[in-house]
Amino acid sequence: MDYNDGDIYSFTYPVLYLEPVVKMQVIADLHLHSKYSRATSKDMDLIHLSEGAKVKGLNLLGTGDLTHPLWFNELKRTFGTGDGTGIFKFKDIFWMLTAEVSTIYTQEGKTHKVHHIFCVPDLESTEQINEELSKHGNLKSDGRPIFAGMTSAELVEILIGINKNVIITPAHAWTPWFSVFGSKSGFNSLEECYQDQIKNIFTLETGLSSDPAMNWRLSNLDKVTIISNSDSHSPNPWRLGREANVFDLEDVTYKEIYETLKKKDKKKFLFTIEVDPNYGKYHFTGHREHEVSMHPKEALKLNNICPVCKKPMTVGVLQRVEELADRPEGFVPKDAIPFKTLLPLYEIISVITGTNALYSKKIIEEQDKLIKNFRNELNVLLNASKEDLIKVTSEKIAEGIIRVREGKVKYVAGYDGEYGRVIFDESQFEKQKKVAKYQKSLSDFN
Repeated sequence: MDYNDGDIYSFTYPVLYLEPVVKMQVIADLHLHSKYSRATSKDMDLIHLSEGAKVKGLNLLGTGDLTHPLWFNELKRTFGTGDGTGIFKFKDIFWMLTAEVSTIYTQEGKTHKVHHIFCVPDLESTEQINEELSKHGNLKSDGRPIFAGMTSAELVEILIGINKNVIITPAHAWTPWFSVFGSKSGFNSLEECYQDQIKNIFTLETGLSSDPAMNWRLSNLDKVTIISNSDSHSPNPWRLGREANVFDLEDVTYKEIYETLKKKDKKKFLFTIEVDPNYGKYHFTGHREHEVSMHPKEALKLNNICPVCKKPMTVGVLQRVEELADRPEGFVPKDAIPFKTLLPLYEIISVITGTNALYSKKIIEEQDKLIKNFRNELNVLLNASKEDLIKVTSEKIAEGIIRVREGKVKYVAGYDGEYGRVIFDESQFEKQKKVAKYQKSLSDFN
């Protein structure tokens, strides 16, 4: 070919067949991990991931962890030689060869820790990549290996040197600790990070604490295509596919996906699926130890110092975007790929019913009932009418699903490793913030 993307639970969901809305509509989650990554479910294998994808409504998954020798051997045994398209088929799910790796290095006196996703078009190139990367780190140690001393540019040079059609993406681009723009160890631009290899970077992953609208505020990012993935460590539908990419393709091939992303083709790349960035773990600035969370305006007044212990707070994604943005909120580039904001069905039911358990049989049963009736979770979240939902579930749950779909809910923002919270009763929003001790302002400490 020549052409220029941890919770541990048992998986108990029924296997349902996937019926795309249109013939070649592809809903893809290209960033996830296998059972060979740390803090992942033992069920992160091809069988359970295939089942989970059908339950969710996905029909294309990244394999994740292709650098791990044991996982790569499983992929080869299962996929065989493939059909030459760069996309493999197993259990009625399409698969793309993917991995996430970590580069940790010092540049101009500062330590940088950047995670990268990459997609590979064939098994032969993958073997060559693994052979070369094994010289720089222990591929057996984790499904997401660490390459100490290797720069981001050097990684890209190695990958593109083996196959020029590898897709390299800065992973969860704004996460404070391990990302291209992270407040703790990142850069101020893609060019600073990838240097002379910037020409080979044409995608960027939002991560849970940012969405496309936040990224649109940086004019420098207009040249890349924004993608969204789950980074899932579990095949359960409240993790797998919580963020995803929706394509309308003529052919499900690596080449077509590559060219769609490279050209930012709006006819073929329909939209991304996002969770509200407030729901992510690092949206606001804060200090989890003392339950301190702040909007950037409040945090800046304190020079990002925790008012309780006087130690530095973790600067959140919203504040980091504000630091680098050269456009106002609400700006939409002319060629922007749209997005839709959702929440996993499990989370909606949990909040509506007041069941706070992380793995509740009651919620699972209610969730499964909806999924069974509407074929998959994304069909429930995106398409089912309120009238049809009420035939299957309670009016409160039906209304909650519709309100999330329409963006008519509020959130208590996540911070410093703590997930945010969704609030359906807006009259309780201020009360919930105070009860949760979240989103403090300076007056709370005076």
